[in-house]
Amino acid sequence: MQTKHSSNRRQALEQGFDTKLIHAGELVPRVHGAVTLPVFQSATFELEDDQPVRYIRQGNTPNHTVLGNKLAALEGAEACHVTGSGMAAISTSLLTILSTGDHLLAQWGLYGGTHELLSRSFPKLGIAVEWIDANCPETWAAKLRPTTKLIYVESMSSPLFRVGDLLAVAAFARANGLVSIIDNTFASPLNFRPAESCFDLSIHSGTKYLNGHDDIAAGAVIGRREWVTKIAHRMSHFGGALDPHAAFLLHRGLKTLGVRVRYQNESALKIAEFLESQSEIERVNYPGLQSHPDHARARDLFLGFGGTLSFEVVGGAASAERLMRRLTLPVAAPSLGGVDSLVMRPAAVSHAGLTGAERAALGIRDGLVRLAVGLETTEDLILDLAQALADG
Repeated sequence: MQTKHSSNRRQALEQGFDTKLIHAGELVPRVHGAVTLPVFQSATFELEDDQPVRYIRQGNTPNHTVLGNKLAALEGAEACHVTGSGMAAISTSLLTILSTGDHLLAQWGLYGGTHELLSRSFPKLGIAVEWIDANCPETWAAKLRPTTKLIYVESMSSPLFRVGDLLAVAAFARANGLVSIIDNTFASPLNFRPAESCFDLSIHSGTKYLNGHDDIAAGAVIGRREWVTKIAHRMSHFGGALDPHAAFLLHRGLKTLGVRVRYQNESALKIAEFLESQSEIERVNYPGLQSHPDHARARDLFLGFGGTLSFEVVGGAASAERLMRRLTLPVAAPSLGGVDSLVMRPAAVSHAGLTGAERAALGIRDGLVRLAVGLETTEDLILDLAQALADG
């Protein structure tokens, strides 16, 4: 059956965000009339005249293609390639652009897995990294080298949720011939669309907000077609393809992104305001709070402030662990962006691979707790936190 995509990029951009979540990139006519795109559980496909070879490892089956076109439309970008995990998207993108002898600028305070990749694996490949303060554009030029190829940042850095000068990052990259890459996982395409701010590429862990149900691992690279095509080619060599059934689940989960993230934006802000009023809490890190150092910038850049926050408990690690044990609704588990609220200590989970000195330099103390807000009733989560703190 011959199919075509339901709308081109220009038409998709003219639609509302929630309409694009449902309709962008879908196949027309539907496959045998199925309203929901079926799982194409096939590793190989019949060769067709004048059509590229379709093969599961290349990530270009119908499930991959529809999902990628939808994600590109959501961020107003030219193309997207989906991957088997967020780290597959990060590592393959970087290793497509960088080679031995190259140099990159990277934001200080990245996700622990990315930090380890850049600081420990890349030097073994002969790739050098220079850390930058994403809030101080005036310091970046001094770190440039003739071999500098790209600049890498995050829309919100976890677990302190700093928001760098993202517009300056994209402008600096253009002015100096660098590729600009941003990990947009924590903001999601609802709250921030990097292509609109002239970033070359954005990366997502689809495991998080895009899927929203804590039941798959996935990743995505979205942006300029020139780079996405090259990354997809390299990905086929590295073998980091997304399974078709996982692509189906991500496609399904993505359709509720708008209603989920809007609720999580609102719920997280109310919870952050509550925690900030509690004497047992030393500090709350959430860009929606006026007390956050990057609140003004986040307000200007983002539609919402995200569904994840962190807070520091008086008494350090022991008090933080006691609080988490006493909570009845959030699950003590890694990850974020799903329907269930999750809680963990970054020093023991997401940033456990860093040394104590590295964590201290990042401002990650042992009593820091990260709360990924789910879809439970906000007031129930606040009451649960209140009783856990009171028992302390």
